[in-house]
Amino acid sequence: MGVDLRQVVAGILTLTMFVMLGNMIKRDRFDSVVEEKLPGGAVDAEFDSGKVTEQGLVTFAKMGNGPWMEDGQQLKPCWTESTFDQIEQSKGFVTFSLTNGPEYHILQIADAVVVARYVGATLVIPDIRGNKPGDERKFEEVYDVEKFVKSLDGVIKVVKDLPDDISIRDFAVVKVPNRVTEDHIAELVEPIFRTKGNIRLATYFPSVNMRKTTQKSNTDSIACLAMYGTSELNSEVNEAVDSMIERLRTLSRKSDGRFIAVDLRVAILEKKSCHGSGAGGVKTCYDAKEIALFLRKIGFDKDTTIYLTQSRWDDSLHVLKDIFPKTYTKESIMPEEKKTKFLQSEDSEFEKVIDFYICSQSDVFVPAISGLFYANVAGKRIASGKTQVLVPADIPGSSSSVTNHFSPYISKKNHLAYSCFC
Repeated sequence: MGVDLRQVVAGILTLTMFVMLGNMIKRDRFDSVVEEKLPGGAVDAEFDSGKVTEQGLVTFAKMGNGPWMEDGQQLKPCWTESTFDQIEQSKGFVTFSLTNGPEYHILQIADAVVVARYVGATLVIPDIRGNKPGDERKFEEVYDVEKFVKSLDGVIKVVKDLPDDISIRDFAVVKVPNRVTEDHIAELVEPIFRTKGNIRLATYFPSVNMRKTTQKSNTDSIACLAMYGTSELNSEVNEAVDSMIERLRTLSRKSDGRFIAVDLRVAILEKKSCHGSGAGGVKTCYDAKEIALFLRKIGFDKDTTIYLTQSRWDDSLHVLKDIFPKTYTKESIMPEEKKTKFLQSEDSEFEKVIDFYICSQSDVFVPAISGLFYANVAGKRIASGKTQVLVPADIPGSSSSVTNHFSPYISKKNHLAYSCFC
């Protein structure tokens, strides 16, 4: 009995259609929006993932090698110079220090500017202090001091140093919560300033919540300017960042120069707080293996270039490099002539700054760790239109749509940056 070739072809086509349909159903099953938050207290960042809205905050590039997305439109600041009324200047000073890395610097600057503006004080440019005693740097060693002063012209008076006849020892130390309010300043800060004449601010962080609020304040525009319009890297540090980004793009020819930055630091992953899940079963940290599986399951192929914020290579990262061979830390892509200055130690302030700005400019950013680094990198990316921030997850099947994993800061437009940019 002969075999009809047309029946064989028809059978193959039918089987293929059933397989495709099965894969579509399987993928749909994983396309869910997680609506849980992190535990309260000191941790309250948006680390759940959400689908992109129907309006389309992100568009896909028409290219292979992964679910790459086109940048959105760069936003414009909502604040203008005409927003700020002239205020009477007092004779007092406000001093403060920048600590804990650039993700904290942004907010420490904002609180200091808001306080100085409210009480009519002159702001002294801060120093930068590391984690170790005696680890201090001048502001201009990292940031563009002239840009800082010029950006605040007409808002507050800024000086580089205290007058010789004024001693910092005579300053009253005042602690203020991050995103300090006018009521708090009026009740707890201004009376001390009027009595002492000079104050030294120390910002504390009761949470890392960077979600925008519905409450409006006269200081909103001041805070926005201070967070997003005052701090730029100085030319030397910026050159180091640019050279590393250029190197990463050169290594990414198969993906049109695009690369992923992952905030993954082994020392933090090894902490007890990273083991298990937080409230509601939401994980706050993902290790190298989990990140590798996540990226593969949402469609990034083995030729994808990945930058890690981990300072030095660690054996635990091999599992990631096995799946994505083009995985690098800063020591392997930084130009040799810059390593002496910028890779002095694992606690180097330069390394933190370099990581922050590379993660802010990469094509995709994946935070393996929840916290303020993730929240403030997301804020800078929102301002520049680089809204490809993907929150990792343990995907139970073989694949998942990348649209399930957009940061809710982006998909819900609930980041504070959306209040600052139009």
